[in-house]
Amino acid sequence: MHDNLTVLFVEDDPAVRLGGKQALQLAGLTVQVFESAEQVARHIVPGMPAVLVTDVKMAGMDGMALLRHALQIDASLPVILVTGHGDISMAVEAMRLGAYDFIEKPFSSEHLTEVVHRALDKRSLTLEVQTLRQQLANRQAIESLILGRSPAVETLRRTILDLADTDADVLIVGETGTGKELVARCLHDYSARRDQHFAALNCGGMPESLFESEVFGHEAGAFTGAAKRRIGKIEYAQGGTLFLDEIETMPMVLQIKLLRTLQERSFERLGSNDPLPMTSRVVAATKADLLALAARDGFRADLYYRLSVAVLELPPLRERREDIPQLFEHFLMQGALRYGRDVPTVSSALMGELMSQTWPGNVRELRNAADRYVLGLLKDKTSLPASTPSRSLDEQVSLFERHLIEDALKSCAGRATAASELLGMPRKTLYDKMHRLGLSTDAFKA
Repeated sequence: MHDNLTVLFVEDDPAVRLGGKQALQLAGLTVQVFESAEQVARHIVPGMPAVLVTDVKMAGMDGMALLRHALQIDASLPVILVTGHGDISMAVEAMRLGAYDFIEKPFSSEHLTEVVHRALDKRSLTLEVQTLRQQLANRQAIESLILGRSPAVETLRRTILDLADTDADVLIVGETGTGKELVARCLHDYSARRDQHFAALNCGGMPESLFESEVFGHEAGAFTGAAKRRIGKIEYAQGGTLFLDEIETMPMVLQIKLLRTLQERSFERLGSNDPLPMTSRVVAATKADLLALAARDGFRADLYYRLSVAVLELPPLRERREDIPQLFEHFLMQGALRYGRDVPTVSSALMGELMSQTWPGNVRELRNAADRYVLGLLKDKTSLPASTPSRSLDEQVSLFERHLIEDALKSCAGRATAASELLGMPRKTLYDKMHRLGLSTDAFKA
């Protein structure tokens, strides 16, 4: 039960330190021992999977000072104080400061392990609650960034959160306008790397002659015009995330150098022979089939396999049409704020036409359509580009029906009875349609 938790045991008496360590180990616990408060103080960090057991009377920093120090860093860390002096006032003061418990010397091995087990139970529960709260906060936050209620988008959000805190390099595959950089930023922002730099580089956006310097950096005098040292993207993103967009356009000679860097996790600035460690995570994005490109000698297959430890495939908008109403309304509000206009209303006829489009430019094209509507340039469906529906009539009717039901549930804060009255249909019919469409009232409750 406590396999992932550690007991930090602080005692300046060697005999007591050894006895305490052996008692806790015989109870199946993981123990780290320290002979001074100063030694253990350096190891205390917020959210650490541990409990602290410390003697009170020690040279230098004593147990009470260590208690204050530990609880300043993490107020929920269980701290157990041990003393041989039976000082009741000290015990009262320790508990007032937030100590978990107080043990008097001499103590039995059974009493020590019993108190520590209880402290570990509390720590395990605290960390579990903190993790669940963070996961919930992340889910709520990412839902405001990657919009949509379609199964494909729900899966995408879950996968991003699952991958975010790993060090695995990620390849994002998606058509133009599907939001590849947004997904890359979410992988960074929901990871432990969030406080370090996110460095984005468009591999097709600069001359080949400048590319190597941009990626790896250079020393002064490395080439004509290199007047001073330049820090490249890899070095700038140390400890953070390096995002390589349109990776399929990277020159072949640089693909070889990038592959070597990823394999060895080290690099050299141009004009230098000193290797530097690479601690950034690499997230690459492409709209191309890199394996098919590799078969035509247009991309290195070994680099593809190095980059694609994890692959995120972004669905095109035509495969998640049920998300169009939410996306379009969101872009309308953004556009109205940007252009200083009122948010226009959207007729059911126009929304139905929006949902029937194939949107080759995906979310980016839909955003542009919303901007045009805010500016009064998209009057009705005749202003939309000609588009041949790629879905059957039944599928289009279901998508439009979904939009009307979602809109009603949103207006009624998830109250099905009120929504059925608004739609003019029996409540049982509404529930049948919601079940068929995979909708739940929970998603719309205030």
